[in-house]
Amino acid sequence: MTKDHGPSVKDDETYEALREDGASKQKAAAIANAQANEDQHPSKKGGKQPPYEEWTKDDLYSRAQELEIDGRSDMTKDELIEALRST
Repeated sequence: MTKDHGPSVKDDETYEALREDGASKQKAAAIANAQANEDQHPSKKGGKQPPYEEWTKDDLYSRAQELEIDGRSDMTKDELIEALRST
């Protein structure tokens, strides 16, 4: 049975599934609320940025630095992409 997470979470079932998959509370709530809102379409592709695979390693490193990802200086381009996507 799905637990009620209060008025700040609009779709408790989606929230719980995301939390079980490892999403943070904040991220899970944002996605669950977006899916519950008929005016938003969280499954559609978002921003205008190219995929990380098209970024240079220096650009990926800079983004990782902004997000304070530990160990970024020793990471390969593929490792930086993975770390950024898991943040």
